[in-house]
Amino acid sequence: MIKKYVIERRSWIMLFILQQLFIIFVSFFDSTIPFQSTLYLVFLSMILFSIFFVIRYNKETKFYRSLEERDNNLDLTSIAGPESPFEKIIENSMTNQTELLKQTASHNLMTLEQEKDDLLSWIHEVKTPLTAMHLMIDRLDDETMKMHLTYEWLRIHLLLDQQLHQRRIPFIENDLYIENTELETIIFDEIKTLQSWCIQKGIGFDIDLEVPVVLSDAKWLAFILRQLLTNAVKYSKSSDIMINSYLRADQTILEVKDGGHGIDPKDLPRIFDKGFTSTTMHQDTAATGMGLYLAKKSAQSLLIQIHVKSTLGEGTTFTLIFPQRNEFVNITSV
Repeated sequence: MIKKYVIERRSWIMLFILQQLFIIFVSFFDSTIPFQSTLYLVFLSMILFSIFFVIRYNKETKFYRSLEERDNNLDLTSIAGPESPFEKIIENSMTNQTELLKQTASHNLMTLEQEKDDLLSWIHEVKTPLTAMHLMIDRLDDETMKMHLTYEWLRIHLLLDQQLHQRRIPFIENDLYIENTELETIIFDEIKTLQSWCIQKGIGFDIDLEVPVVLSDAKWLAFILRQLLTNAVKYSKSSDIMINSYLRADQTILEVKDGGHGIDPKDLPRIFDKGFTSTTMHQDTAATGMGLYLAKKSAQSLLIQIHVKSTLGEGTTFTLIFPQRNEFVNITSV
């Protein structure tokens, strides 16, 4: 701050120094002015100026130091009271801007909430005929037609589910309920939903859960696994998908491994980006690029780490690393 203050006041400082040099210069060439006395006066002036500089530095930088140290938010209570007219202009401008931003943010939040509520209502309304459609599909005798219609129904169901959770993610902290969750129950429920699709592709599951229970939110964990299993089924060939859980360094690890196409190494750093779709299968117009992005966002709120390893042409393994029990105290402060 002292450096900035010197730069700010450099013109005044230079003026004072030039004045003192000018006085010395005049005294040196004018024999009527005692040169020794002039030097003494200049010396005293420098001392007085130094004292004045220190006093003014503390007084004039107090307001700006508080601006520099404040948090980047709309709270202005930490700012020191203005003492000069220019500081009052700055404070008034910041106050007006802050009030305007608060009003705009409040209006935008209300609009966002209304849009979210409208979309959620629409999704729930669509689910009703979708459920009826599923019941009608189940009554069909033509197994081939039934299989194709079930697959298309599943695609719509999963897309609606993504939209529903995408709208809820910004408010996920209000929706979390951490409890002991049975992995087997969640996994089998998700597999049952994907059953017709798996039968169509000739895909089975090899499940080995050394750790059957994790501490997490059942609903959001199910959503994360739904995205991983959907991804695994979509890109798998006719081979089993392996799901394993085990302990490592007092943390529960859950792996979902498929024997599918694999992911190109250049795509790996981007697969969790919003809207990203594979560059090797870019012709897949059904891909939205949202599933893994939403899974990652949800996992962050649950303190779950998601890692991926893949070999092109051999398959992909997604790994969920659950937090230790004492880490959940951080969720309440998110």
